[in-house]
Amino acid sequence: MTAHIKIVGLGPGSDDAITTQTLREIENSTHCFIRTTRHPSAHLVRDATSFDAEYEKHDKFEDVYQAIANKLISAAVQHQEILYVVPGSPLVLEHTVQLLLQNKAVTTTVMPAMSFLDVVWSALQIDPVDAGVRMIDGHRFAELAAGQTGPLLVAQCHANWVMSNIKLAHESASGDEPVVILHHLGLGDQKIVHTTWQNLDREIEPDHLTSIYIPKLAEPIAGEMAKLHTLARTLREQCPWDEKQTHDSLVRYLIEETYEVVDAISALDPDDQSTDEKFIEELGDLLYQVEFHATIAEQQGRFSIADVARSIHDKLVRRHPHVFGDVHAETADAVVTNWDAIKQQERGEVTEKSVFDGVASSSPSLMYSTKLQKRAAEFGFDWPDSKGASDKITEELGELRKAVESKQDANEIALELGDVLFSVVNLSRHLGIDAETALRSAADKFRSRFQSVVALAEQRKLDLAKCSLAQLDELWETVKQNH
Repeated sequence: MTAHIKIVGLGPGSDDAITTQTLREIENSTHCFIRTTRHPSAHLVRDATSFDAEYEKHDKFEDVYQAIANKLISAAVQHQEILYVVPGSPLVLEHTVQLLLQNKAVTTTVMPAMSFLDVVWSALQIDPVDAGVRMIDGHRFAELAAGQTGPLLVAQCHANWVMSNIKLAHESASGDEPVVILHHLGLGDQKIVHTTWQNLDREIEPDHLTSIYIPKLAEPIAGEMAKLHTLARTLREQCPWDEKQTHDSLVRYLIEETYEVVDAISALDPDDQSTDEKFIEELGDLLYQVEFHATIAEQQGRFSIADVARSIHDKLVRRHPHVFGDVHAETADAVVTNWDAIKQQERGEVTEKSVFDGVASSSPSLMYSTKLQKRAAEFGFDWPDSKGASDKITEELGELRKAVESKQDANEIALELGDVLFSVVNLSRHLGIDAETALRSAADKFRSRFQSVVALAEQRKLDLAKCSLAQLDELWETVKQNH
């Protein structure tokens, strides 16, 4: 005799929604198994073996479902016939049932049952066929909803991270799109919450009886960011290296990836599209650093990548009133003036502690100096033009020369040298030249010329390390004429 598994469903939650046939099968069963006791009607299934422990043993739902199916098949072979009880309907979002139906080692009998879909349509008062509703698994939202604008019914929205992933998947959302959260339908604590996309993950604490209905989205769902977010979570949970990282340990990688993006920009060739590939790669590495930090924060219950995206979106809208408001700015300079004024307004009343708020002290020194000077200039502490800044360099060079000639303490000389550099940064700011870019260009020019000096010395069979100063100067001048 072939092993046989009967499968019944407990309906959407209410005891009243369970069929008489299901109750009879439960009462007459000798060997009964239930997928989970986390269901309002699970109390009707007495003396059943539960698979709740399987959810703690495995990292992936696919592994949980396969383990349950394997145990059911073994039990059916041992007892010849068993009863398997699932929440809802056996044929709606029940992966273990699909695995059993595909297995040739057992025969199955699936009893019809009411699913959560029936109470959903009743709560929404819509005909799903007429409306053309597509049903989506919340775990695979980005993949299954790609190219869709709705209407969509999203099931399996059992946790905040699922809601966050769904929200993140719609990269072009305005935030005002309507969403209906369906929670514990048919039960005494039923909630039907009409909200918006931006508040999707803020209204309730979801569980296994939570779904959402999306009537319509203005733009199709684009899932690439959501896929990246899912990957970051997976690596964080399953890769030993990713698991042990912290915000602090990732700082060096964040800095490295930023500089590699700069190198990729420098290597871009407008006539060679293949150079875009390196740029794309490096931008991706930098984007992943942002995602990595957000994933760590999300696991700590602090914030998510959606909060990061929302924060920069809202800030950019706020600081572009000439685009999104009634402020006029016809030139780039006017835009910068408005931007700085809004930033100062956002900081509020200036105090001793707040005057330099937002200026990262860990920035590279040239950038740090520029930002400090710009902030001070916002309060009128600045030269009226570049001449004052240029004269200051001459003054600081004199003080440095005096410190060196008088053989002052090394720390004092270092401070005087720092003053010279700080003054040079100030002049570059007044000239509208980025000091970091200017110095990098000079360094790149030196690198190129010195490489040519080395090549010229080799061509002349000269040992560069043994050349006299006059010979080195002659090599350098020759290279300069050609570069």
